[in-house]
Amino acid sequence: MKASRIVAVARKEFLHILRDARSLAMAIAIPMLMLVLFGYALTLDVDQVPMAVWDQSGTPASRALLADFQSSHYFLVRQRAWTYRELEQAIDSRRALVALVIPAQFAEQLASGRTTSLQLIVDGSDSNTATIAIGYATAVVQAYSRGVALSEIRRRTGQELTPPLDVESRVWFNPELEGKNFIIPGLIAVIMMVIAATLTSGTIAREWERNTMEQLISTPLQGRELILGKLIPYFAVGLFDVLLAFLMGKYLFAVPFRGSVALLFLCASFFLAGALALGILISTVARNQLLANQLAMLTTFLPSFLLSGFIFAIPNMPGPLRLVSYLVPARYFMVLLRAIYLKGVGLEVLAGEALLLLLFGVALVLTATATFRKRLV
Repeated sequence: MKASRIVAVARKEFLHILRDARSLAMAIAIPMLMLVLFGYALTLDVDQVPMAVWDQSGTPASRALLADFQSSHYFLVRQRAWTYRELEQAIDSRRALVALVIPAQFAEQLASGRTTSLQLIVDGSDSNTATIAIGYATAVVQAYSRGVALSEIRRRTGQELTPPLDVESRVWFNPELEGKNFIIPGLIAVIMMVIAATLTSGTIAREWERNTMEQLISTPLQGRELILGKLIPYFAVGLFDVLLAFLMGKYLFAVPFRGSVALLFLCASFFLAGALALGILISTVARNQLLANQLAMLTTFLPSFLLSGFIFAIPNMPGPLRLVSYLVPARYFMVLLRAIYLKGVGLEVLAGEALLLLLFGVALVLTATATFRKRLV
């Protein structure tokens, strides 16, 4: 294997990228566009839940409860209703996700020391948001109920009652619990996996479609020299994309970065090598650019998006899918990115995931070079 041949192939591929505006746009513009679109569109935060209210009591006690709901940033009272029909229409039209009904005897029952009930009607068509909204509403009602109980004890005894337990939560790594701090690092892994494999999925197939493969076969160029020469330009482009994604995450989305930049790019290099080699492997097998691009999207986007832990927690998946997720390299890169970004840990903690990414990169490069054969059939 001669370095001069690898450099020649790499130079040829670099020239193709620079001359082909579409390839250059795909290599740089599309990952940035995807990061912006997904970064702003995907969110796990649930706040300002639209609410409709039917206050049958109309007393200071009921208004105080509504004030607690409105003062929290979790709920936004959009409609006041006077019948169940109005509540139903508000939920059906999506003007409200939850509806709160305060009974007419609310204040009287509280004043007499009896337990009173509230009705919370929730739109369950969005089960995840509905579950979170129920939790928020329960917390607001429990805080109001505790305040009423303490006020009643103070009124009767004249003494201040201190709760025996006071929970003070401390959130590490993401104190504001902002979803973007969780989403953006994982999104970088998904986008890099998809784009890297898609970029190289047409390299070998393009040579076959343009009838230039015969010329390459007739040269002393070895298969592994061709594969490595094809990988180098896109590897450089991939690292440039990682740099842009890192800068966008830090300055556009204000995601905190507490780890080592060198470790980030080292792990990204392992990941990119494997993803690019996967595209080369697909291109070698398919020999058709359209088919190769479709296979690259199918084998990278769905597994990376669904089985990497990006959105759905892996422990909550069915057993067979949890086993399949071990074969998804984006799973390990995502763990590395989130740990480097938010926790600032190094290889003393992440050595296992980094080693798996290295094995993934080496295995795919060797497989791609072994699969390519210098023959026409």
